[in-house]
Amino acid sequence: MREAPVVIKKLTEVNLLNLLEHADIGVVIHTKDTAVVYANPTALRLLRLSFSQMIGKDALDPQWQFIDEHHLPLPLDEYPVYRVLNHEQPLHNQVLGLVDGHHNDVTWFSVSGYYEGDKNTNDGFIVISFVDITDKKIQFSFEDIVQNTQDIVIVTEADNINRPFGPKIVYVNPAFEKLTGYKAEEVIGETPRILQGQDTDKETLIRIRTALEQQTPCSEVILNYAKDGRPYWLDINIIPLTNRFGEVTHFAAIERDITSRIHFEKAMKQRNNELNTLKKDLQKLVEEKTEALRQTNLKLHRIAHEDSLTGIPNRMSFMMQAEQQLARAKRGSLTIGVAILDVDYFKRINDTFGHDVGDKALQFLTHTMRNSLRQEDVIGRLGGEEFAICILSSSDQLLVDSLNRLREEIRTRSEELEFGSISVSIGLNSSQGKEAPDLKQMIKNADLALYQAKDQGRNRVCHYDENLSY
Repeated sequence: MREAPVVIKKLTEVNLLNLLEHADIGVVIHTKDTAVVYANPTALRLLRLSFSQMIGKDALDPQWQFIDEHHLPLPLDEYPVYRVLNHEQPLHNQVLGLVDGHHNDVTWFSVSGYYEGDKNTNDGFIVISFVDITDKKIQFSFEDIVQNTQDIVIVTEADNINRPFGPKIVYVNPAFEKLTGYKAEEVIGETPRILQGQDTDKETLIRIRTALEQQTPCSEVILNYAKDGRPYWLDINIIPLTNRFGEVTHFAAIERDITSRIHFEKAMKQRNNELNTLKKDLQKLVEEKTEALRQTNLKLHRIAHEDSLTGIPNRMSFMMQAEQQLARAKRGSLTIGVAILDVDYFKRINDTFGHDVGDKALQFLTHTMRNSLRQEDVIGRLGGEEFAICILSSSDQLLVDSLNRLREEIRTRSEELEFGSISVSIGLNSSQGKEAPDLKQMIKNADLALYQAKDQGRNRVCHYDENLSY
């Protein structure tokens, strides 16, 4: 086994330049001012540059363009040579992409570096080594996905978000160009505010601005305008992009055109409003028709059951209500009385004052009957000047007393009317409920008592059973 000092001595005799020339890794040596003083053949091949294109160039040369893992331009202080200079520490396995002016493809490298020499003098060098990891890095092309997606993609810088300059656009995909009508070169360096208009919701913009200031994701629906002024709606999701140190350097906005959906929703809302209005109109119409039908039914009911002149039950309605009174009398063993009332000498009123005054006399009579009798007593007009009354009571005498009071009130209250005092004759038939004949018979008996009252001089009540006047 060889001794270690002997091996080390042999290694020092190895030609370092020959080693670099045949190495499979790229090696570039910079002076302290970042100028390139050496690049081995592998570096030239990987960078797709000639020796004359490489030597003497510095990190600020325009043909050098590095990007980070998000495909965003690499800040100058993130260049490998500057990281070694600024941090004064070796660099290990920084992943970055290289784009030159002659190729569209990105070459991905894993880069390391260190400072060689005395840092306090200008004699030192920065040695940068790198290997091609493109095959490992790009198993599939994210750029192809972004370039061909139907969604709109916009990338902006994360600094200078304040008006009027920022945030500046650094990338848009073809879907953006297709929707907005702007070419990429027209908007790179501009702010997304050029897409906004007077109808863009201010509250939405405030929420987006707040999210940008706080460097947090946000989702909004926003109205923007194309180059030709055409409005369109976007469902927009904004996410912050960070570098390897966790610092937010850019914002990516993934946007979907939802103009058709918004228009559909507005059309549906308008349609629903129209349907609601139509529904209300129909409901109102139904209510109006229902009320009109109810009023018609009430009118028909009045026509069928009420006397048109006096408003009290007609013959048919009186018979129905009197039958109910008769049934109650039989159930409760009450006295039931059926009376027929007739205006004395009514023809004279018509002949002297006219039929209009005669009608007023009948209306006065009806009004007096309603006020004099109880609410539960049934009254009706049988025809002409003839009326019927059905009363429940506890005795015959109370029935007679009630009818006499009515008769007297009609006579005395009518004295002040234009047609003068009128009187009535009343025929009464009463019976105990259980012994009462049918209603038609009671009306017939009351009618016979009425004729007796007229024969005895009118203006009186005659009871059928007693055949006497009171």
